This record gives sequence, C-alpha cells and structure tokens, in this order.
Amino acid sequence: MTTSATIANRIVEAILAQRLAPGTRLGEQQLAMLFDCSRTLVREALTRLAARGIVTVSARRGWYVIEPSLDEAREAFEARRVLELGMIRHLPRIAPAALKQLKSHVNREKAALKGHDVGSRSFLLGDFHVCLAECIGNGLLAETLRDFTARTTLIAMLYQSSHQAEQSCEEHVRIVEALERGDAALAEQLMAAHLDNVQAGLRADTSQDPLARLRDALQPVAKGTGDATTAPAARGGGKTRPRTDDPSDSTYLGEVL
Repeated sequence: MTTSATIANRIVEAILAQRLAPGTRLGEQQLAMLFDCSRTLVREALTRLAARGIVTVSARRGWYVIEPSLDEAREAFEARRVLELGMIRHLPRIAPAALKQLKSHVNREKAALKGHDVGSRSFLLGDFHVCLAECIGNGLLAETLRDFTARTTLIAMLYQSSHQAEQSCEEHVRIVEALERGDAALAEQLMAAHLDNVQAGLRADTSQDPLARLRDALQPVAKGTGDATTAPAARGGGKTRPRTDDPSDSTYLGEVL
C-alpha cells in the first residue's frame, strides 16, 4: 500500500541517483497517477520533503526540487562535516557485523563503477554515509544524513561537480579500513578530506556567469561517439542519466516529470 513516506523516499532515492535534477517540477496529479494514490497523499509527501529542505513550492510553479545557491552549498557541506566527523569521533569500536555491512557496501560501489548505470553508482556513493550512520545504530542521524546527502547531490548536479566517482569510492574504502583497524582519528581525518574533495569539485565560478548552464547545454553535440546507455539530462548542463527499459525502475520519476 502506498504511503506518503513511500512517495517521499522514492523521490529522495531518485535525487540521490541523479535522476531528478534541481528545479524539476513535481506535479501533484502526475505523481498521484504514477503511485496510484490520491493527490492528498502526494501533497502530504511533498510537504514532508519541503520541511526537510528537499523540495519547495511557489504559487506560480507549484512543487519543484530545490535549486541550492552556492551559499546554501557551503552551508550544507559545513553541516555534513559537523555531523559526520562528530559521528566518527564518538564512534565506539565498530562491531564485526557492521564492518561486514560497510565492506559489502563499498564492494557494490566498485561493481557499479564497472557498469554503465550512473544512477546506481551515484546512489551508492551517496548512501555510503547513510550506511555508516546505520551501522552505528543511530537511525535519526541516518535519516538526517540522507537528507543532507540528497541536498549535496543536487548541489553537485547544479554546479557540475568534476569529482571523480572512482576517487570517491577509494576514499570510502580507506575510511572503512581505518575503522577496521580501530583508528577512529584516522577515519575522521579521511572523512574530512573526502568531504573537502567533493566540495572542491564544485564550480564556484557558475554564480559569476548567469549564462554558464545554458552555454554548456548548447555546446555542439559530438555525434556518433556517445554511450548508448545514457541520454542528456533534462537539466544540469550536460549531465547524463541512465536509460532503462524496466518500467519498475525509479527512473520513471525523472522520465515523466
């Protein structure tokens, strides 16, 4: 049975997978049709996401995914540093079962890097931080980190992060290795460097050039050299999204809206 929480979670997952770009309009009627539920239930889900800073609403545009400013980007990364570094600093020695779960997660990241599903890769890289909080056993912190990770994913899409997925995965591996050795101080240092590297990949000059995104989008297309597994995103200046024939895949949120 569809609930407002189910709808909200699917939207957040689509954002983490970079299948919903910043500024994407979220029509109540469209979502109600997709989830086979009432508009009241959809409105409840969107209201929840608005309170969490993931979507917003205006009289003219209706509901849409937020488009963070550079100032908001800096604030989001600062908040993540406080949460994630504090989480590691106060972490007791990690339990074997939790360590196994983290290792499994980074192995799935590595497997995703070898494939063509950009959405799965993006989701797993962002979800590592949520997984770490879950392994500690703090559900509230995990939910908070999921929201902040979704917001920083939107920031990366909007400002065209050049951060390499392979580098991000390798940094996750080193963090898990430090935790396995019981070296929380090193794990905290590695996490700080990781977040710095992700933020450093943002193009800060975008705000100085209001035509930057449109200019990038209108660059000549290289015909005959593209990967058949991806197509230009609706927004985001050249970012790609995975193409799939599976109607059950959450990609449909980005395809339809």
